[in-house]
Amino acid sequence: MTDTPPKSANPKPAAKYRHGRVALPLVAIVAGMTGAAFAAAPLYSLYCSATGYLGATRRAASESTQVVDRQITVRFDANLAAGMKWDFRPEQRELTLKIGENGLAFFRATNHQATEVTGTATFNVTPEIAGSYFNKVQCFCFTEQTLAPGQTADFPVSFFVDPAIMNDPDARNIQEITLSYTFFRVNKGGSAAASSPGGAASRSFEKGGSSG
Repeated sequence: MTDTPPKSANPKPAAKYRHGRVALPLVAIVAGMTGAAFAAAPLYSLYCSATGYLGATRRAASESTQVVDRQITVRFDANLAAGMKWDFRPEQRELTLKIGENGLAFFRATNHQATEVTGTATFNVTPEIAGSYFNKVQCFCFTEQTLAPGQTADFPVSFFVDPAIMNDPDARNIQEITLSYTFFRVNKGGSAAASSPGGAASRSFEKGGSSG
């Protein structure tokens, strides 16, 4: 009769050791990912602006120099975050332009509060795929905007739709694009409920725009 080897008297410590060796790296990975997510937030915002990811528009260094003989309609939408007691609306509901044509639109905001309020505007376009081709040259959303009690201001956005959209089989048949803004109140410490790209906004535009 063959003798059965004796079983380990206490296998649990070894199992706990193995589990601990697996758990510790997992905790470190999760902690690292969480920290990286917070640290990468500004980079993520820049990435969206540069690529048009999730409907973010792109920022152009200069106006378009190429125009394609095909029209596209750009609609404008304005929204306010909770606690932002402004009146905010587009001064034109839509513009019809040729692809590549430089357009200029205005939004109007009025501060109805008894105190000075600073806001920052986030933005996106729909359909999302159009974000890669919607270029803003100058925009009020590039910087924070401050209005005194009762003050009304016109905010400009200069833009064009990149003719490269005609080479994209998934986007070239788009006939309408909606450009949407949401204003958030900036806290006294300089933070807001949402972030927006930084830069300098120009208010030296003359009212106008192109319509087809």
